[in-house]
Amino acid sequence: MMSPMRPASLAAVLAGLALSACASGTHFVPAMPAAFETMAAPSDLTSADLDDWWQRFEDPILTGLVDQALSQAPDARAAEARLKEARAVASSGLLAFLPQGAATGSSRETHTTQESGTAINIPGFSSTGESSSDSAALNVSWELDLFGRIFAVAKGARGDSAAARFSYEGARASLAANVADLYFQARGLAIQLADARETVRIQRGLLQIANTRAARGLGSGADADRVAGDLAQAEAQAASLEAEFKATRRTLLVLVGRGTDPLSSLPLDASVGKVPEVPVSIPGQLLQRRPDVREAEARIASAVGRQNYAALAFFPTFTLTPGIGLSESSQTGFSSGTRNWSIGANVTQPVLSIPRLITDLKASNARVTQAAVAYEKAVQTAYGEADSALVRLEADRRRVELLTDGEMRAGRAFRASQTRYAAGIDDLQTTLGAEASWRATRSQLTGAQVQALRRTVQTYKALGGGWQAPPTRTQKEAG
Repeated sequence: MMSPMRPASLAAVLAGLALSACASGTHFVPAMPAAFETMAAPSDLTSADLDDWWQRFEDPILTGLVDQALSQAPDARAAEARLKEARAVASSGLLAFLPQGAATGSSRETHTTQESGTAINIPGFSSTGESSSDSAALNVSWELDLFGRIFAVAKGARGDSAAARFSYEGARASLAANVADLYFQARGLAIQLADARETVRIQRGLLQIANTRAARGLGSGADADRVAGDLAQAEAQAASLEAEFKATRRTLLVLVGRGTDPLSSLPLDASVGKVPEVPVSIPGQLLQRRPDVREAEARIASAVGRQNYAALAFFPTFTLTPGIGLSESSQTGFSSGTRNWSIGANVTQPVLSIPRLITDLKASNARVTQAAVAYEKAVQTAYGEADSALVRLEADRRRVELLTDGEMRAGRAFRASQTRYAAGIDDLQTTLGAEASWRATRSQLTGAQVQALRRTVQTYKALGGGWQAPPTRTQKEAG
């Protein structure tokens, strides 16, 4: 017959189970693209180039809009509130390891009148009169952390807090990029609207020339009718662009937290502005710059902390329960008071709940795996977005160069044809063809310039710009 298992032997078995469970937790090293390890850092990359990248456009209006958005936009304020909530929730788990308890107090006063029978007037046992009782107590419960549970909880709390901070920074970086992107969209619409109005002016000039030529018998009235139709289309296009321009400015004002301001408070010039050079970053630096990558890294720390806590659940829990109390009572002719204190200890050892704890630990291991996979995906996504943005931006710059030359030549050809038409050398068809060619090339140039600006914004965002990354350990040691 087997002898009963002693408590010490049972604790040893449970400790062995916990240690085995701890050993089953895998330490994941995400696989990174080879380019992350082989590329060298360029000499022109500085932190300031990425922290406040919108200042590199040298556009005071853009800088003001981004600054306003980061300080007063609803999205920014909501992100800050979420950060405060996450930090409070993350730190609440640590408070469970501090002494817990509540102070209680009570007071009662009784008035007694005997209606029948024989009255008793013995001090302390009177059946009539007044009596009162007061009591106060403080009962405390304090878990003794003998196995390091608080360190596991602290690790998870630090991970949650860091993840919340990086999520906050990522939201602000996205807000700055969205403001700049919408700003350049509005600038592009301003250019298109100016071009449409110029087209209206030119069409009116051509209509006047066509009417004059028809009146003098030098041209057909059909030419004037055709130009009048083109003029009507140009005026309709200008009206549509003007409405779209107003709507985009209103959306931009709402985004920066100025939704009720008049549109006149946001004047935008019909010009492209400066397209700054983007500092080329190496993929490895994205691990320091991209807040989403830093957030994914913090999620791993949080998951590992919870994994450690789940492993420590197999160990016993020791709790101290001290308490103190005061009481006082009085009755006609008698009063008494007492004081008391107590000290107790509880121990809880999971036995029948071990299968559930093992299942919980397996779930924690799976969450660590998920966090590691999410981190690897975030790193590879960052690499892909940065590489694609840089390639596309370079293509946009080349496209702008080609279209700039083409627009200059097409504009020169149209102005020459317009002069020849007024002199009666070219017919209307030739002049309108030259204008159509110039307008098409100019429209493509404007679109390419605006696209280059927006692509620059995307590139800065892909490189992790828009927030001040904390210095790395190497930078701290160098400082």
